Amino acid sequence: MKLTLRYATRDGDRREVSTNVATIVKWERLMRRKVSSISEGIGAEDLCFFAYEATRQSGIVVPATLDQFIESLEDMPEVAETDSGNPTDPAKLVTS
Repeated sequence: MKLTLRYATRDGDRREVSTNVATIVKWERLMRRKVSSISEGIGAEDLCFFAYEATRQSGIVVPATLDQFIESLEDMPEVAETDSGNPTDPAKLVTS
């Protein structure tokens, strides 16, 4: 699963970042939930964590804690795009 998130900080920075496997695994460990549970609903803290961690992993300096990052946001991060990682047309086995 890959999420692309957009957000703006109170300082006027606008960013678009994408999650990766490491982001998702860290979220699962912190929240003690499986990524499949996102289909039941995603909370504000979840979105903020994904934005924080994806930003950090992209090499952009972020505040020292998630709470400080949340306080720096102008508004809630929004999901710009999702990719479930599951193709709609699975590859077919070719035998000769």
